[in-house]
Amino acid sequence: MEAIHHRLSELFAQLGLPTDTAGMREFIASHAPLPGTLRLADAPFWSPSQARMLRETIADDADWAEIVDQFDALLRRAPAAA
Repeated sequence: MEAIHHRLSELFAQLGLPTDTAGMREFIASHAPLPGTLRLADAPFWSPSQARMLRETIADDADWAEIVDQFDALLRRAPAAA
């Protein structure tokens, strides 16, 4: 079976978020850093359907899990100073 590798913009599309580079950067900058004790899917800015998608992706170790992990790591970093 062939491995599927999703891009961050595809994950943003699945979550109904902006998929252009500026929109993705703005989203990450406005929500980072997430506290280390808060699970990504439990962040207060997700809708119920977005949170469910994130939870199911991680729980099922779906083909989206790798990019969700990368997204999680991006949201854990402090935003860069302007």
